[in-house]
Amino acid sequence: MEIQADVCARELLEVAPMVMHSIREAMHHYRAGDLSVAQFRTLLYIRRKPGASLSDVAEHLGLTPPSASKKIDGLVARKLVKRQGSQNDRRRINLTLTNNGEEILIKAREETQARLEERVAVLPQAEIEQVIRAMKFLRSVFTPEKTIDDISGG
Repeated sequence: MEIQADVCARELLEVAPMVMHSIREAMHHYRAGDLSVAQFRTLLYIRRKPGASLSDVAEHLGLTPPSASKKIDGLVARKLVKRQGSQNDRRRINLTLTNNGEEILIKAREETQARLEERVAVLPQAEIEQVIRAMKFLRSVFTPEKTIDDISGG
């Protein structure tokens, strides 16, 4: 029996919020230097996209630029993010992580991953391998610059 795309989409809609809830719980347990999930996501985004603009961060988080600016202000005040003027456009501000921001992000990610590991460790090895394969395929679907061949090694 062929599984339909609508069933897959329904499962994603059901499971993704539960996974995000577990991630939030793990972060709250660790307190990640008192980072909120949005701040954690902001740091992750800036780490992946050094030099990102405020508009880039706002779009990534689904916030208005003023709301994203407040988030960035807080991270700058805590010396986790650094603002730098662009050499090409004086109106643009580039965002990068500070060394402290990088350290806190690494620690928060390690602690959050350890908590998630505890949750999935109850699964049999074969199911863990299935989840890993599924995540790789989902990554290819939700990361436009990657293809299935990039993920599957084909």
